[in-house]
Order: sequence, then C-alpha cells, then structure tokens
Amino acid sequence: MKLREGKVYRTKDFKKLSSNPTRLARSLMQEGKLRKLRNGLFHVPKKSIFGDVPPSEDAILKALFGSQPYLKTGPSVWNSLGLGTTAIEAIPLVYNKNKTGLEQVGRKKFEFRRVRFPKKPSEEFFVVDLFQNLDRTGADAGELKRALALALQKGRFNSSKLLDMAEKYGSRSVLDSIMKVAADTF
Repeated sequence: MKLREGKVYRTKDFKKLSSNPTRLARSLMQEGKLRKLRNGLFHVPKKSIFGDVPPSEDAILKALFGSQPYLKTGPSVWNSLGLGTTAIEAIPLVYNKNKTGLEQVGRKKFEFRRVRFPKKPSEEFFVVDLFQNLDRTGADAGELKRALALALQKGRFNSSKLLDMAEKYGSRSVLDSIMKVAADTF
C-alpha cells in the first residue's frame, strides 16, 4: 500500500500492512509520513511552498464514513439555489445515519446531524433543507418565500417534486410553508 498525499486514513486501513496497525501508524507518524487528525484518523500531508496542506473536507468525510452514506449541505449549497441567500459557512453541516453533534477533526470542525436524506438529493430537496435550516442562514422567511414563488413561476423547480421532498424530509411547518407558496403560485 502506497501512502498518497492528501489522503486520510483510518487505523484499520493499515491492517493489510501489519498485524499491529496502531504501532505502524505511530511509526509512520514518527517518520513524518503521517499526521494525526484525531484518535484513529491520520493524513498524509501534501506539501506546498507555504508548508503542509491540510486534507480536504471531502477526504476527511470519506475516511470518517467509509461506505456509509452522508450528505454535505449548508450555505454553499443553499446559496447556489438562487433564492437570495448569501450565508457564509463557518462549520460544514453533514447529514449522516449514525452521529449527531459538533466534532473537531484536525483543525476542522463539522456539525453532524443524524437525519433522513435521499440517496440522490435534488435541488428541490435542498430547497426544503434551506427552509428547514432558515435560522442558520440569517435570511428573512418572507423574502425567501417570495423568491421561491418567483422561481416556481419561472419553472426553476418542479413544484410536485418540491412538495414530495417537503412531505418526506421537512418538518410540518416547512411543509405548510412550501404548500402555501406552491398554492399561491399556481
């Protein structure tokens, strides 16, 4: 197994190379080939002219969750919907099937939420997600509803798919808000 720059490894990844993967990881750290992010999680630093580059969020999440599904969401996704939100992402929001809470991994913090989410999320799912997390965005609910109504009128989102996503993944108040916007639009 060749260690790749920028990749994040779990201790169990070293089982192929050693009967004692913990000792091997410790040895690789002493040699400077690995850096510890937290217990059981390591990365191979990428070099730049400014020093070591930390691993990407995606590399960390892939190592943390392995084959388990997860979904990174938040302001970067919500802003791209074109509904007028311009929130800044301080701590990435990651939906998954088994953990909830804030976790520090290396220098990066993540907010994990154990919630249901689709395997292949659509823009309509992220609209519901935006409404579900309105308090994180600093957006005005009334302006957001007007922007959604305009987007629905222009055919930007599929209203039946939006209502379906709201029914499956939104709270009762989010479903009611989206139903009202959709009803007033058509």
